[in-house]
Amino acid sequence: MQPVFTAGPLNLGFPEILVIAAVAVLLFGGKKIGDLGKGLGEGIRNFKEAMKDPEKKDENTVEAKK
Repeated sequence: MQPVFTAGPLNLGFPEILVIAAVAVLLFGGKKIGDLGKGLGEGIRNFKEAMKDPEKKDENTVEAKK
């Protein structure tokens, strides 16, 4: 029997992903999970902006050191 849905190199099926998500909600609560997702999204966005314009990041770093 083959899994219905596999994600990435770990070969996690849909039921396994649901169990992991349920445990995360039980441990951290819905609000914390939402805050974590928001923070992760902002971090990825900032990283992409830094990769697009590395000179701008260097200017900000120099200004912060002054």
